Amino acid sequence: MQKRYITLCITMLMLIASVTPASAGPTLRTMFRPLLADPLEPRIAVMPWLDDDFLQLDIGTSADLIQSKSGRFAFGIDFGTYSFLGREDNFKFPVDTIDYLFGISFTWKQPLEKDNLPFDDLSARLRISHISAHFEDGHYDEDADEWKNEEQSPFGIPFTYSREFINLVLALSSEDYRIYLGYQYLFHTIPDDISRHSLQAGAELSTPGNTYLAADFKLLPEWDRGLNRTDGFHGTWNLQAGWRLTVLGLENVRLAYNYYNGLSRHGMYFYDDDVYSTLGVIVDL
Repeated sequence: MQKRYITLCITMLMLIASVTPASAGPTLRTMFRPLLADPLEPRIAVMPWLDDDFLQLDIGTSADLIQSKSGRFAFGIDFGTYSFLGREDNFKFPVDTIDYLFGISFTWKQPLEKDNLPFDDLSARLRISHISAHFEDGHYDEDADEWKNEEQSPFGIPFTYSREFINLVLALSSEDYRIYLGYQYLFHTIPDDISRHSLQAGAELSTPGNTYLAADFKLLPEWDRGLNRTDGFHGTWNLQAGWRLTVLGLENVRLAYNYYNGLSRHGMYFYDDDVYSTLGVIVDL
């Protein structure tokens, strides 16, 4: 298992090195820097689980299409897929489920006077987005001709998972650190017996040697099987420690360790808890 894991990471690093400009920064810049530890931020990432035979594969990016000459306002787009795969022999990765996200964003940024506050900027990002999720063939048992673990889903399999939402994040930032607060409102959701509100908070800190620490915390609606609806909220943490590969000329590539504890980030499992660690590669385009 360890040999396969090391082989996967080396292969991904070679691929990234072959397509990433050696001296260039991110090719698609956003006025609002993507949140480092938010597991649903559009990104390119290969993150194998350390404690089980699973793999997270994310493909996506955020890009500003318009930025004002004053550097205060921007309009952009977001696209992302978040795949959950198994890891089997012979380099096979059956896809269990995929989440698809797309939307638009509006950004505002205001420089701050340094005399009174330890921050350089106050910024805000407003997103209007759609996300849907789907089970794939890796969740189907061909020998038994049935979906795997169908009895664990409160809706049966397959079921429709679709959400449209508004997400607002406010951030105070400087060159070496950032703190933020966020709020999300669902204006349409299937299944429909879901609380419309969730909250978010986080912090990021640059540390020596091009390393960093980041934490993202969310209060997400918790599904009650007895009531057959969400009732109350569940805290969900994602803690990340990373190293930017600037020394290798890969300024937009980072190695990252994540510890995740809380409700699953995947829509097909939104009612379920996950606790796991990952170690892999993230590319910031």
